[in-house]
Amino acid sequence: MRWRGERESDNIEDSRGMGNGGKVAIGGGIGAIIVLVIGLLTGKDFSSLLSTTQDPSVTQSANNGPRAPRADDSTAQFVSVVLASTEDVWNKIYRDNNMQYQQPKLRMFDDAVQSACGNASAAMGPFYCPADQKVYIDLSFCNELKERFRAPGNFAIAYVVAHEVGHHVQNLMGISEQVQRQRSRLSEADYNKLSVKLELQADFLAGVWAYHANQMRGILEPGDLESALTAANAIGDDKLQKEAQGYVVPDAFTHGTSQQRMYWFKKGFESGNLNLGRFQDIR
Repeated sequence: MRWRGERESDNIEDSRGMGNGGKVAIGGGIGAIIVLVIGLLTGKDFSSLLSTTQDPSVTQSANNGPRAPRADDSTAQFVSVVLASTEDVWNKIYRDNNMQYQQPKLRMFDDAVQSACGNASAAMGPFYCPADQKVYIDLSFCNELKERFRAPGNFAIAYVVAHEVGHHVQNLMGISEQVQRQRSRLSEADYNKLSVKLELQADFLAGVWAYHANQMRGILEPGDLESALTAANAIGDDKLQKEAQGYVVPDAFTHGTSQQRMYWFKKGFESGNLNLGRFQDIR
């Protein structure tokens, strides 16, 4: 992906190296193995799994003085450029539809973090919190994407960031709230089906971003699409469940199969048409 020299986002909160500010509480009645599996999927809303303890420092700036360079600074710069690209794309899409896009913040952290949705460890993977409209990512996940999931390439990381921003778009559109209201009315299996639709639509929205970003700035290089599809394949529910426990439980899916995730990202990427990824049409 071509990104050197491109604009970086002003909506970055860098709290790397500041400590986690508290204990991490993971619960919700899900077994530890399943929690880990779900955590390694991208885009999980943790409001039902995490404690709701608030940390006043969550809004404090991390830029309180110079620090020594870190090995992941280049990755941090890349993530900032990708976020800026999502801002450009969604600003344009909203403007073309006579609306104003509200840009999310992205917070980089080490090990654990406290958000308005509760506490989360790095093992839970990148996530979006609708309560504070922030994307959270421990940059060590980028290495894990390459080494554990064998999904190398910068565009695999870009796909993950764009997926989380897709959740932000869903939040702005009111889709996330509509799904959340169904939680108390449905069985766990039926609610998980709605969760899968949310995740697949976020994959579709990530593809829409990629289509328009390439149209606007010519960001794609040979192999980039394959890189994103490899990442989508690697973090499908079926594949992660099989690796973690040796068998697949479809009723416990929360993000969709590898095939579904690849299909919906590619559909968004090939069309760039929001109307082709309406929530009711996601399967």
